[in-house]
This record gives sequence, structure tokens and C-alpha cells, in this order.
Amino acid sequence: MTEDPFFFFRVVSGVLFILTLLVGAYLAKNYQRLFGTDNELPSETGSSRTYSKVQIFLVWAHAFVLTLCGMLLLH
Repeated sequence: MTEDPFFFFRVVSGVLFILTLLVGAYLAKNYQRLFGTDNELPSETGSSRTYSKVQIFLVWAHAFVLTLCGMLLLH
């Protein structure tokens, strides 16, 4: 059996990829609770909610792509 210097990196990337998928599923399942209207913040507008949604989605998408590349590029 040959030694693979990137084995640990692939395992960590795979675990992080699975965690990223689980976080994405959590965000999709609890979308309304996380990003819906809040009656306690009357000054919150639709634009501020959309801005928060876009920020969260972009962070998740970058994490998804980075972990996927880390898992697949070294395969």
C-alpha cells in the first residue's frame, strides 16, 4: 500500500462537505423561521431581509464549492 500524502486532507474535506450539505438542508428546512418577517422589528424592510438571505446563501455556496473541490480535485 502506497502512502497518500493528501489522504488526511481528503478525509477532512469530505467531512466538511457532508457538514455543508447538512447546513444547507437545515437552511432550506427552516427557511421561513430564519428569514421570514419579524414582528418585533417593524423597521425591517424586504430589502434588509433579502440582503441577509443573499449573504447567508453566498457564504454557504462558497463553503460548498471549496469543500467539493477539496474532496474531488485530489481524488
